Amino acid sequence: MATTEVERRRGQLAALSIAAVVIIVGVPLWWRTTETYRAWLPVSQIQELAKLQLQLSADVEVVFARGTVTPEQQKKVPLTQTQDQEHTVDENTALRYRYETRYRTATIMEEDALNQATAAEADQSMNMLSESPCGSLVVYVIPESSSLLPKDVDVYIGQRRTALLRIGAQMRVGRTLEQLLAHLEPRLKQVLQLMSFSHTDITAALSNRVRLSPGSKESNADNMRAFKSSPGYEITFSLLNPDPKYHRLHWDIEGAVQTYIQPLLTKLAPVANFSIDSQTLYYAMLGVNPRFDSSRLAYTLNADSLAHVINPVEARLGSNAASSNPVLNFLLYVPDAHHSPLYIQDHRKQEVPSNAFHSPRWGGIMVYNVNDLYGSEAAFPVDISINMAKVMGVFLAQLRLLLGVQSSPPPPGFLVAPCSSTGLADWELDRLMWSRSVENIATATTTITSLAQLLDQIGNIVINDNIAQQVSSAVTSLQLAVAELEAGNLGFALQYSKEAILASERAFFDPSLLHLLYFPDDQKFAIYIPLFLPMCVPILLSLLKIVSEARQKRREKQAKKD
Repeated sequence: MATTEVERRRGQLAALSIAAVVIIVGVPLWWRTTETYRAWLPVSQIQELAKLQLQLSADVEVVFARGTVTPEQQKKVPLTQTQDQEHTVDENTALRYRYETRYRTATIMEEDALNQATAAEADQSMNMLSESPCGSLVVYVIPESSSLLPKDVDVYIGQRRTALLRIGAQMRVGRTLEQLLAHLEPRLKQVLQLMSFSHTDITAALSNRVRLSPGSKESNADNMRAFKSSPGYEITFSLLNPDPKYHRLHWDIEGAVQTYIQPLLTKLAPVANFSIDSQTLYYAMLGVNPRFDSSRLAYTLNADSLAHVINPVEARLGSNAASSNPVLNFLLYVPDAHHSPLYIQDHRKQEVPSNAFHSPRWGGIMVYNVNDLYGSEAAFPVDISINMAKVMGVFLAQLRLLLGVQSSPPPPGFLVAPCSSTGLADWELDRLMWSRSVENIATATTTITSLAQLLDQIGNIVINDNIAQQVSSAVTSLQLAVAELEAGNLGFALQYSKEAILASERAFFDPSLLHLLYFPDDQKFAIYIPLFLPMCVPILLSLLKIVSEARQKRREKQAKKD
């Protein structure tokens, strides 16, 4: 009897020991070794960025030339005014535009510059005196008697960040300074809308974040035409020779790029990086057969058929698999002798002057006719040297449109200086930088917020230290970009916004975040039950037996006492 009691006691102690080891050591060890590692993320800061409130600040300097203000008015300058405009885009996005305008009189050197023969020379002289910082504007108010502007022009927009504004003589006499400024305000607003950011451009840049209300066809076309903001772009120039037995084509693409394209890309360096390549494709045909117009003795492509031209040609272009940057394609098509001349027609059946068209967010195609360069008795193949100045003029205009450099018509009474050798005015660059900064911030906040929501909903995704670092870097860059926009430092704001979008996309598309790399809960149970059930059942039964015997003994003791 004693031996049986000892064995029973030993079995109970063994069961309790095994259960204690499993509960105290085994379960914590299993939990620790199988838990999902999730590094810390700045969730509170990401939630703050989800409610985006952007403030865009622009510095405007209005300079009164001699003869535009009376001595009494001159005593009240320099003067500084601040104007705020607030716009609510949706419940999570708000915009504020702040214009800090400083009024002063012209210096002696500026007066000398304004005495130049033409407005272009005055603009160049002003730039030599002092260069305005990125994102700012200087408006020179000149008297009505000034010969810088033609009679029907009130405002001249220069190549830099300066403008000339003519004021009538009747506004100066018998008027207070406040009345004079109130008279100038409508024209100043028009200058700001043209040379700086506009609400339409900024809301269009938020398209990745908010759903925009349908606007006019022109504004929708402008928004859909340009490529989305990207850290880099690939530009490809292709020469299409459908039948080499007729034409032996020669094009100095390298020299043309250096002369016409590279100055523009150099000026756009703060916005993105660009790489350029070229190729010549033989036997590359258009996907549409042109129609012969007997009245013009020429072949034509109407506007409805242009959409079908790209797909067959695009299959021959190839792609750069080593880069994920968007590709801008520019194709120069030289029709063969049997389909020359070939002209592109618009929707009104009129010939397009440039004989070219562009496709939104893809590129442009130009048809280059060479039939008038040789006679009907010429021996084929004919050597043809392509006029690259004519070709690059068209491609440069298309490149500006595809990169988002808007060329909206100026208001009545405005004269805009033609493009310089760089193909881009300083204020056009600023206008693009404002839009790209806001677009980058909107895209990065959407990406990082979506990532935080994804990681919160799926708890078994590993968040390694690299992802946490990229998320923290994106949040920090976003905060700095928003702060620099508020301070009016456009260059720094664009740089920080580019860093934010790069870090956010690296974190979002990290391969370790793929949910397919991890077992769902039902598969985990299917694996763990066959492993733990055979071990846990004897332990649980032993524990239940020990508890049952303890209760039995307690009842027996209670019965003896009674």
